[in-house]
Amino acid sequence: MGARNWFAAFPFVAAVAITSGVYAGVSGRLPEPLATHFGPGGQADGYTSAHGFLTVVLVALLVLGSGLGVLVHLRRTASGTRWAISAGWGSAALLGCPACLTLLANAGVTDAADVRLPAWQVVVTLAAPVLCGGLGRLLAGPDEQPALRGPSGPVRRLALARGETAGWSRTVSSPLMALVAVALLCASLVTGFTADWFVGVGLLGGALAVGALASVRVTVDRRGLALASTLVPYPFRRIPLDRVVEAVSRKIVPFADFGGWGYRTCPGRSGLVVRSGDGLVLRLAGGREFVVTVDDAATAAALFNTYLDRARARQGG
Repeated sequence: MGARNWFAAFPFVAAVAITSGVYAGVSGRLPEPLATHFGPGGQADGYTSAHGFLTVVLVALLVLGSGLGVLVHLRRTASGTRWAISAGWGSAALLGCPACLTLLANAGVTDAADVRLPAWQVVVTLAAPVLCGGLGRLLAGPDEQPALRGPSGPVRRLALARGETAGWSRTVSSPLMALVAVALLCASLVTGFTADWFVGVGLLGGALAVGALASVRVTVDRRGLALASTLVPYPFRRIPLDRVVEAVSRKIVPFADFGGWGYRTCPGRSGLVVRSGDGLVLRLAGGREFVVTVDDAATAAALFNTYLDRARARQGG
């Protein structure tokens, strides 16, 4: 991995080392179990074994650090990487700082029920993630602007006779997003019946949003581009001809180009990206791009350009 990947993982490595060092220094003076949760007044009201507490903290730090390092590596020049690093630095402090303070608060106490969490420790626990997150963002440097990928081939037109019209339509689906939608739906039902319907409704809304984008009908005709969920036939996104300068097709890599999957917006581009592969790319009049990952994107681009030529001919352009 590159230097930026290691930089993203550094605070987690540091948190593991510091937490392990603090534990080694006070392990002989810790009660069993530890006081690990405190009420509003700072009085202990939850307990965990010392080894169990250390194991959970260290595993969480290692998993999050490894995950963030891989994420930054995959994103490469995607926008928002600087914020991801900042969030990672803040998360490392959010886990490591209270863990160390909890160990120090328990040191030298015979009965864990006597442990108190001073107010200053609460302030430090809240401030540390903010300060570390800000430091991480500052040291990460600016995001490198991703280079636009060139078209996969020459800009083509679809041969249509004078007065002849045609339409193009394909369905693009993401099994992974469908599984996420089903998982959220199940979670919403379980949460609603067993815990809180307010949270359950929120999860249901997420399931519907993800499910709506799991299968989308992409249409190009004389009016332009239309995107409509197969669950709700009415288009949720239209781009008319007069907003487009040119249509091309090119290979799309969601993480490298957009930082993830779904309906994405980032500097200079936006669109619906649910998989890697062919993408229809509309270069808009304002200088931005709108992208849809879909099979046979070259044909869609050729038909779009044909209608663009007709519209310009009618306007005398």
